[in-house]
Amino acid sequence: MNIKRLVLDVLKPHHPGLIELAESLSNIPEVSGVNISLSEVDQDTETVKIVMEGSDINFTNVKRVLREYDSVVHSIDNVVAGQKIVEDVETPQD
Repeated sequence: MNIKRLVLDVLKPHHPGLIELAESLSNIPEVSGVNISLSEVDQDTETVKIVMEGSDINFTNVKRVLREYDSVVHSIDNVVAGQKIVEDVETPQD
């Protein structure tokens, strides 16, 4: 599918932390960069936004790493696929 960017809304436990999760996701061979932002904290869990870029991201590998961290994808918020990354542009409807 040639996925270049994934933006995921993920629910994870507090431990292990964001640094460990980011390191594991960045170790996926086709991933060149990972950005994790904390958006909500509950008593037992955290909701995070994960942005990943790479050459041909394999979503199965991403889900495997997230499962290892007892994390669940709530939603896939953005996908960029193809030969290059196409950025969003504002239109009058926005």
